Amino acid sequence: MDQHFPPAADRPEHQGGDLVRRHALATRLWHWTNALALLVMLMSGLMILNAHPRLYWGHYGSEHDHAWLVLAALEDTAFPGWMTIPSNYSLADARLWHFAFAWVLVLAFTGYLLWGLLRGHIRRRLHITRAEWNPRHILHDFVAHVRLQFPTGTAALDYNVLQKLAYGGVLFVLLPTMILTGLAMSPALDAAWPWMVDLFGGRQSARSIHFIAASGLVLFFAVHMVMVVLAGPVNEVRSILTGWYRLPREKGGAA
Repeated sequence: MDQHFPPAADRPEHQGGDLVRRHALATRLWHWTNALALLVMLMSGLMILNAHPRLYWGHYGSEHDHAWLVLAALEDTAFPGWMTIPSNYSLADARLWHFAFAWVLVLAFTGYLLWGLLRGHIRRRLHITRAEWNPRHILHDFVAHVRLQFPTGTAALDYNVLQKLAYGGVLFVLLPTMILTGLAMSPALDAAWPWMVDLFGGRQSARSIHFIAASGLVLFFAVHMVMVVLAGPVNEVRSILTGWYRLPREKGGAA
């Protein structure tokens, strides 16, 4: 069992203002490794995309084929140097950075997933109960988020249904999709396992799905950062750095 996050029924009583353990070491290591790997992969991926800033469906795609998304004319660059790795145009170097940190991501993701499943951490944190699937419950949490009504006391230790859906979507949809489509675009794996390319409907389709999944991760990151700032950045960042989290007080409570 994850010592730092027991089930709600087994937790000691805490009040707003108490400093409690919130994130296990494995979670914190995964969080920062994942953040670094995805940042490098995103920036190097933008450089790779600069080489041909158009996306297609199917097995083939070139300047004479219909593109469903055109980010820039072929003679132009879609993304400036400050957004890419490397900052100067180099497709070969961008691929080296991208593939190197892809391995970092895969190994860290696999390790965290195995740890989380074997220890029951993911089940306890992300399991959505039947009551939470109720549309009224989901709507209630959505309205609370829009109104910036964050939970207080021990309730702040549990994820609400929107957070569970978001984190579950990242762990079980976006990241696996990124990894599998990345593998499907590898020429070596195309030759060894052609079924993987067909699984996504062609190499260009895999490239497009890879881009969509990456965009989903960027959207998640943007929303995540906004919520961190609104919920209290010092407390939130401290919890993911040290594991210690100060439970928010009820409004009107003692300082």
